[in-house]
Amino acid sequence: MKADTPTGPLGGHLDDDDYPAYTMGRAAALLGTTQGFLRAIGEARLITPLRSEGGHRRYSRYQLRIAARARELVDQGTPIESACRIVILEDQLEEAQRLNAEYRAAAASEPPPAE
Repeated sequence: MKADTPTGPLGGHLDDDDYPAYTMGRAAALLGTTQGFLRAIGEARLITPLRSEGGHRRYSRYQLRIAARARELVDQGTPIESACRIVILEDQLEEAQRLNAEYRAAAASEPPPAE
């Protein structure tokens, strides 16, 4: 049975990919990397963690997926700055392809112009 009003420390955010639920230490552990790596990709502006009231960095699941992709590239020998740029470009390409597909679907569903 699903509760109508979620309770607990995360409230209704358990399914929210953008909710900053992970501390820096937990995020680093999940990624199998160091906190320094997370700081470095933040400095490279790949991800911008939110800050808790106490000023601690907090990461979302979406940010962890982005960080994991950057780590894959770094593990393959790509410099961190280049890895971050590649991930940013991959993300932009994916978004452009998604929008293109939406525009094509909308154009296909429009009736032909009357002559």
